[in-house]
Amino acid sequence: MWPYPRTLAHRGGGTLAPENTIAALRCGLAHGYRAVEFDVMLAQDGVPVVVHDVELGRTVAGSGSIPDYTAEQLAAMDAGTWFGPEFAGEGVPAFDAVVAYCKAQGIWMNIEIKPAPGHEVRTGEVVARLTRQHFASGGQLPLLSSFSIAALEAARTAAPELARGWLVEELPENWLAQARELDVVAIHCDHTPLTREQVQLVKEAGFGVFCYTVNTPERASELLGWGVDGFCTDRIDIIPAG
Repeated sequence: MWPYPRTLAHRGGGTLAPENTIAALRCGLAHGYRAVEFDVMLAQDGVPVVVHDVELGRTVAGSGSIPDYTAEQLAAMDAGTWFGPEFAGEGVPAFDAVVAYCKAQGIWMNIEIKPAPGHEVRTGEVVARLTRQHFASGGQLPLLSSFSIAALEAARTAAPELARGWLVEELPENWLAQARELDVVAIHCDHTPLTREQVQLVKEAGFGVFCYTVNTPERASELLGWGVDGFCTDRIDIIPAG
């Protein structure tokens, strides 16, 4: 049900580097993490870039939103100084560059499709198609995931051979029917409201269970004891890769 790494670095470097940057990937790797989770959104020109927030201002200096700028313009923006002056010059990386880095370093990827509002279908299509192209010559395929049902459906249509995970905050009442309809391999849950009984039900139905974002060793051990298959963490400094 879950043939993937158990412990993933959240947005590349957790709390130790500016999220969703090449610097974050280097940081995760330095801490032994060869499995990462990161977010992908489309720029104005339809090129996928790795970033979490639709609106600029928190991690990327500037105003407006990601769809207001081309990938080239976003690459020239400052996505590192907010975290620390030593990261000045880190721009918003293109999806292609992040995948190339991960493949070169042997880093497995959970690619979260995170579309800007109104771009759900196109984002799912583009990310799935490009991911398939990157792995046409082999390698361990990434797992695509999203909160957006429309994006997951579009990804399935564009590249049905790529496994997908459905992201939810809380397990909804219709989770089983929806997961089967989406043809996903795993359900990705916020660990906070999750119960042992829910984990057992999901696994008994044949799906993997992945949790976000687990930041204490004690909680990680508890969840794994419940049968959770994997999780991402910001605390790559205190939770060992595995």
